Amino acid sequence: MTGRRQTSLLAYVMTAAAGASLLTGCGVLPGTTGGSREPVTVMTWAPDQTRATNMPGMPAMAQAFARWVNSQGGIDGHELRVLTCNEHNTSAGAAACARRAVRENAVAVVGSYSQNGRAFMAPLEAAGIPYIGGYGISEDEFTSPLSYPVNGGQASLIAGHGMQLASSCRTVSLVRPDTLAGDKLPELLNSGLRKASHRGAVDIPAVEDAAEYTEQATRAREKAGERNGCVTAVLGERTQTFFDSFRRLPAQDGGGSDGAGGKGSRDGNVSGSGSGSVSADGSDQKGAVRISSVLGSVGQPVIDRTGGAHSPFEGAFVTGWYPEAADKSWGPMRKVIQEHAFADNRVDPADAGVQTTWIAYTVLKKVVESLDADKVTAGRIAHALDRGERIDTGGLTPVLRWKYDDLLGAPGFPRIVNHEVTFQVVRKGQLVAQKPGFVDVGETVLSAP
Repeated sequence: MTGRRQTSLLAYVMTAAAGASLLTGCGVLPGTTGGSREPVTVMTWAPDQTRATNMPGMPAMAQAFARWVNSQGGIDGHELRVLTCNEHNTSAGAAACARRAVRENAVAVVGSYSQNGRAFMAPLEAAGIPYIGGYGISEDEFTSPLSYPVNGGQASLIAGHGMQLASSCRTVSLVRPDTLAGDKLPELLNSGLRKASHRGAVDIPAVEDAAEYTEQATRAREKAGERNGCVTAVLGERTQTFFDSFRRLPAQDGGGSDGAGGKGSRDGNVSGSGSGSVSADGSDQKGAVRISSVLGSVGQPVIDRTGGAHSPFEGAFVTGWYPEAADKSWGPMRKVIQEHAFADNRVDPADAGVQTTWIAYTVLKKVVESLDADKVTAGRIAHALDRGERIDTGGLTPVLRWKYDDLLGAPGFPRIVNHEVTFQVVRKGQLVAQKPGFVDVGETVLSAP
């Protein structure tokens, strides 16, 4: 072989070796995710375009979170890949999303909404895939050893709501879905009402996806009575429909022309079913019927859509999981939405589903960072959470940890680790804190039958 050919061959080999080193991560280009660390694939699902509750903001928030972390070099060097799925509010849809997560090797399902826990948890458990920060609407989220809830679910909200209403409401009518999940709500509400030696609520089941609720609204008003009664509705997206039917009821005993629920007046009061009104500062006035609900059924987006300060929800009590939407703790989430959700109107920072998804992905990010591994698996994530990895969410929740000693252990809801809620009220069209800080409802949930 001639010297010229040897030189050319040597140059070729050296060039090829240099290229190979770049491909294997020895010289990752600045600003890119990747290198020797494998991508992390997760899934977020929620119902969309259905006749019942829809949560399109949850997968949209997941995608915005992925764009943000990937623009920063990924999670500890891992590119975050988010799969989204519409579970259609059906058990078949939820099962199909779970099977897809298994098929596409997702290492976790994060920040998702589904009422069909039995349908989706079985495939995830069989594959060892953790379910992190579900919305908290299904019982399986609080019983499966592979579920890591970031809030106390409907159980904490409803029990806390009973505590919030106990001092202000002489009688309470509860309008709730006629479903298996809905069947548990009356006793949870009563456990909170009993904190003030209060009588139990009147239980009024209703079809979850009805077009109107005149019959249930009439009964709820009658049972609440004309003196310091409260009507609370927990119907998800149909709560707005219920209160629209409620305010259209004819006035009783010569009451106001706007009907039972009334329209939000300019002074921030809500008309009652007979005479009198309820002040938006939470004080009771003679003869008033106060309306109330929980976050997820009523939230800032619903209040804005129905008239803001002139909304029928003006003055309403609302129990939530997290601080009010204007709290400074939401600043990092708002910045990510502003910079990476672009003009996506599905992502509303005041929406409870969007907020839950942000917190769930915060958990994922911190767990992956704690692993400090080139390859992240479902088993490693679950093991890190089980061994007691502590997650600070920046004041949006208490510090989260899912070690055995941290579990509440309530019957039907043993996996609750965050049993704190917030008491809010609608004032001048805005959800604001009725009581500062968090309220611990753990003992109340434990006392429910």
